[in-house]
Amino acid sequence: MSKPSNVSFFLLLLVLCGQAYGGRLLVSDFNQSTSSDLISDGAHHHHRSHTFAPYLTLKNALSAEDSTCEQTYGFLPCTTTVIGNLFLILVYGYLMYLAATYLSNGSELLLEILGPGIIGGLFLPILGALPDAMLILVSGLSGSKETAQSQVSVGMGLLAGSTVLILTLIWGSCVVVGKCDIQNSVAIDNKDTKGFSLTGSGVSTDIWTSYAARIMAISILPFIIVQLPAVLSSKSGSRIAVLVALVISVALFISYCLYQVFQPWIQRRRIAYAKHKHVISGILQHLKMRFGSLLTDDGEPNEGNIIKLFYAMDQNGDGHISRNELRAMIVGLKFDEIELDKNDAVEKVMNDFDTSHDSQIDRDEFLFGISKWIHEAKRSGDDNDHRTMKFLFNFHLKTKQEHDLLGGQSDEIIEGVENPKWTSFKAVLMLLIGTLIAAAAADPLIDVVDNFSTATGIPTFFISFIALPLATSCEAVSAIMFASRKKIRTASLTYSQLYGSATMNNVLCLSVFLALVYFRELTWDFSAEVLIILIVCIVMGVFCSFRTVFPLWTSSIAFLLYPFSVALIYVLDYIFGWS
Repeated sequence: MSKPSNVSFFLLLLVLCGQAYGGRLLVSDFNQSTSSDLISDGAHHHHRSHTFAPYLTLKNALSAEDSTCEQTYGFLPCTTTVIGNLFLILVYGYLMYLAATYLSNGSELLLEILGPGIIGGLFLPILGALPDAMLILVSGLSGSKETAQSQVSVGMGLLAGSTVLILTLIWGSCVVVGKCDIQNSVAIDNKDTKGFSLTGSGVSTDIWTSYAARIMAISILPFIIVQLPAVLSSKSGSRIAVLVALVISVALFISYCLYQVFQPWIQRRRIAYAKHKHVISGILQHLKMRFGSLLTDDGEPNEGNIIKLFYAMDQNGDGHISRNELRAMIVGLKFDEIELDKNDAVEKVMNDFDTSHDSQIDRDEFLFGISKWIHEAKRSGDDNDHRTMKFLFNFHLKTKQEHDLLGGQSDEIIEGVENPKWTSFKAVLMLLIGTLIAAAAADPLIDVVDNFSTATGIPTFFISFIALPLATSCEAVSAIMFASRKKIRTASLTYSQLYGSATMNNVLCLSVFLALVYFRELTWDFSAEVLIILIVCIVMGVFCSFRTVFPLWTSSIAFLLYPFSVALIYVLDYIFGWS
C-alpha cells in the first residue's frame, strides 16, 4: 500500500471512530481518601501537581464510568480508556512518522535539485526538526494558561527524549551494525572478521565528524542559562533567564544554519559517495552488457563472467590491473548524468578493491570487489527475482537520484537531473504533505497522550520521553541502515547527521519551547530534565570530540546512558521532588 493510501486509510478509520467515547477513571490510592476523587473539574493539571506513588500502576483498561472527553477538531475520536488511548497513540504516532518520512524524502529530492548550499545547510536541518518543533508548539498553545502548563510537559518530554534517544540507543546501535576490524587505530572498510571483539572491532569517522560533536556540546549553553535561577534559588530571575536563553538559543540556531550553508561538509560527503556509487553502477552495467548475466541460477555472483572482465581489463597480461588500466576502462564508460573526476574515481575503486595495498588489483581482489558490489546492488535494487536482472536497473536509477552538485555551484539547477521541474514539484509536494500531516496530527497526539496519562496514572513526561521520539524521528532506521554499509565514509556521515539532529533539538526546538514559556508566562519547572540533557550531551559530545575511532565497547556507554536517564529523572522528580 502506498503512503498516501496509508494516510487516507488511517484518517478514514479515525473519522469512522469519531463517536467513540469512554469514561474517565477515578481510582484512588490506597492511602488517600476517596472523597477527593469524586469530583473532577475536567481540567488537565501539570503532571507535577499530582501526587504519584513511587511506582506506576495501570487503572482498569476495559471499563469506565460516566464521563466524556473533548474531540479534537470536533470530529476526531477520543476516549478515556487505556486501550482506546493506546490505540489512538499508535495511530497518531504513525501519522507523525509518515510526516517525518515525507519531510525527509522531500528534503533529499530538493537537495538533488538545488544542491547543498542554502537547501542543505538551512532548510534540511529545519525540516528534520519540524515534527518535534510542531509537537512542542502545540503542547504550549493548547487552551488556557493552566492547560498549556499541564501539557507543556509533553513538549519537554519529547525534546529530552528525542535528544537522549539519538545520542544513546541510535548512536550505540550504529556502532554495533557498522563495526569493522580495527587495525592501526583505523576501522578497515567492509572487513568484519573479529566478531564482537570489544577492542578489535568498531567504527571510524573523519575529523569533521568530531567537529560536529563539539558543536553539539556547545549548543547546550541555553539550557545552562535558563537553569541558573534554580541553581541560585532565585525565583525573581527566572523570567529574565528564560528571555536571555531564548535570545542565545535563536542566535545559536542562526549561527548553526550559516555554518552549514558556508561549510557544507556533510552534503559534500554525500555527493562523493553518490558519485562513487555511480561508478559502481557503470562498471556493473558494462560487465552485464559485455559478458551477460552477473548472477548464476542460484542468485550468486557469476564468477566466470567476472573473471572474463578481469582479463579484458588486464591489457598487458601480467595478472594484475594497474591504475592506468583501471582508468582506461573508466574513461571508456559513459557517465552522462554527472561530471566525474576520472582520477578520483580510479582512486576510490582502487581503495575498494586493493585490499593488499600494493597499488594493483589481482584476480582474487577483483572477484571479491565485484561480488561485493553486486550484493550491494541487489540490496538497493529492491528486486527479489534475480533472474530478471531488474535490480541492476533499479540500482542505477537510485544512483542517478543520489548524485548531486559539485562544490561551488550549490544554487544552480543540475543539468544532469532528469526532468528537474517534475522532481522539484514532487519534492515540494512531499514537503507540503509532510508539514500538513504533522500540523494536523500534533494536536490530537498531545491530547491523547494527556488522556492516556489520566487513564493510566503514568506521568505524561514518561510517555512523551519514551514513545513520541520513536514516532517523530526517522533518523533511527535510516541511520542504522546507512551505518550497516561498514565504511568510514558512511559512518562519518551517519554520526554527523546524529550530532546535527541533537544540535537542532538544542537550538531550534528549545527556541520554540522557550518562546512558549516566555510569551505565555508559563513556569519553567524542568530541573531534572535539563540535567539529563546536559549529562547526555556533555558525555557524548566530549567523548566524541577528541577521537575518531570507536571500538565496540564504546557502544555500552551510549546504551547504558538511556536507562540511566529514565531512572534519574524518575528518582529526582518523584522521590526527591526536585520539581
